[in-house]
Amino acid sequence: MNVGNGKGSISWQELFCREQKASECEIIIFGASGDLAGRKLFPALYCLHECGLLHKNTRITGCGRHSFTLETFRDHISGTLFNAHPSTAQEQEFLQKISYTVLDYTKEEDFARLADELVTEDKKYKPFLFYLALPSPLYIPAVENLYKTGLLSEKYGKRRVIFEKPFGFDLQSAVSMNRSLKDLLTEEQIYRIDHYLGKETVQNIFLLRFANRIFEPLWNRDHIAAIQITAAETLGVEKRAGYFDQAGIVRDMFQNHLLEMLSLVTMESPEIFSADAVRDEKLKLIRAIRKIAPADAVRAQYEHYTEEEGVSPFSRTETFAALRLFIDNARWQTVPVYLRAGKCLGVKKTEIDIIFKEVDKSIFPGINKEDLQRNILHLSVQPREGIGLTLEAKMPGPKLCMGALTLSFDYASLPQSGTETLDAYARLLLDCQNGDQTLFIRSDIIEHSWQLYQGLLDHWAEDRKSIIPQYKQYSEGPQEAKDLLKRDNAVWIDSLYRK
Repeated sequence: MNVGNGKGSISWQELFCREQKASECEIIIFGASGDLAGRKLFPALYCLHECGLLHKNTRITGCGRHSFTLETFRDHISGTLFNAHPSTAQEQEFLQKISYTVLDYTKEEDFARLADELVTEDKKYKPFLFYLALPSPLYIPAVENLYKTGLLSEKYGKRRVIFEKPFGFDLQSAVSMNRSLKDLLTEEQIYRIDHYLGKETVQNIFLLRFANRIFEPLWNRDHIAAIQITAAETLGVEKRAGYFDQAGIVRDMFQNHLLEMLSLVTMESPEIFSADAVRDEKLKLIRAIRKIAPADAVRAQYEHYTEEEGVSPFSRTETFAALRLFIDNARWQTVPVYLRAGKCLGVKKTEIDIIFKEVDKSIFPGINKEDLQRNILHLSVQPREGIGLTLEAKMPGPKLCMGALTLSFDYASLPQSGTETLDAYARLLLDCQNGDQTLFIRSDIIEHSWQLYQGLLDHWAEDRKSIIPQYKQYSEGPQEAKDLLKRDNAVWIDSLYRK
C-alpha cells in the first residue's frame, strides 16, 4: 500500500499484525476524581472500548474521597469524555461499566467495604487491576490496606497494582518503598508505569534495531559519533508547582523518561522478546553508565520562575538541565550521550537523534569531508511520532550541487490495521490487563536509575553558593547547554526556538 501527498509516498506492506484483546478483569482506579484519571485513564479505557479491545465483561470501579453518587460520577466522566451526555449506544455502554465508591486511602474499614463490593461470586475469580493514581506518599498506606483486607490475595485470581511516577524522591526513598512493597506484593504483581514507553516511536526502537539488518551492524562506536535526547516543553510549571519545586527537572524527566529512552536505544539485544529478558538488558546498560561528573551537568531556571504561584521566592530548583554521559561497555565506550530537558522553551518536542560519524574522505572537488552533512537518524516521540533519516544528496541543478535531504514519515500518515492507534496510556493499560510487564519498570532498574543521578542531586543540594543560570522564556535555553557540547566540538542538532 502506498500513502502519499502528491510529492512522495510511503510504501507500506503489512507482514504481520496482531493485537491481543484485553482479558476480562475488574479495574479499580484510586484517585478516580483526580486530574490524571480524567485526562488520561478514562479516555484510554474508552479508547480500548471503542476499538473493541476492552473485554465486554470488564467493570471499572472509581474510588476517591469526593462524595460522588453513582449518577453524579457517571455524569462527571461523561462530561470529561463526551462534553455532554452520551450520544451513542457505545458511549452509553461504556458508562454502564463504571461504578464509584467513596474511600479514604488511610482507613482499613473503607477497604473492607470495598472488598465486600468486589469479592462477590460473580467477580472474585476475575483478575483485579488496581491503579494508584495517587500522590506517592499514599502508595504504601493504600497497598497496606489492600493487603490487610485480602484484596491482594491470589486465592481466586491474579492481582496487579499499577504505580504512577515518581517512584521515590531519591535513592533512599526508592529503596525504602521497594522494601515495603516486597512485604506486600510480588514483583510480578507490580506495574511501575512510564507513559513514554507506550508511545509508538519508543516501542518502534525494538523493531528498528533488531528487525532491520541495515541498522544493527552500524549501531556502535565505530560508526556513531554521538547520541542526543531532547525533551522540551513550552509550558512552565502550571498547576504542578507544589510537586515540581521540590523535585526539579532531573527527578521529573531524566531519572525516568529520558533514561528509559536511552536504555532502549543503547541496550544489547535480548535473547528473546520477553519482559524479563528485555529488562535484564536495560539493567546491564544502566549499570554501565559512568558516574556523572558535576562538570558534565548544566542546570538553569527560566526567568521569573520564582514568581510562579506555589514556588518559593528563594528556589534553586532547576527547570532545565543538560547532561553529558558515557557508557562504559564495548559497544559505546567513548561515544558521548547528551541529554537535555526543560520547561518554558521555544518549542514542544521529544526526540532522539543518532548522529553518525563523518565519511573517511571526500572525493568531491572543492568539498572537504568536514563540509559534508553527517547522517542523522531522527526518532520523533512527540508531538508527532515518526522517523527521519538525513542523507547527503545531489540537489537538482548544477553538475555538483549537494545538500542535506531528510527522508521521513510520521505514524499519522500510515494506514491503521483494524483499530485506531492506541495512545500511550491505552497501550499500557491493555498490557496490564494481559499481564505483560515488558514496558514496565522493575525494582532493580528503579534503584540503579536513582543511583546514577543521586551523586549529582546531592552535589547540587549542597552547593548553595553558585549562581544558577537564567534563560529567557520560550528561548533555546541557557548558553551553558551549548557550551557543554562545544568541548566536544559539537552542537545540539535542532533549534528549540522554532515554532
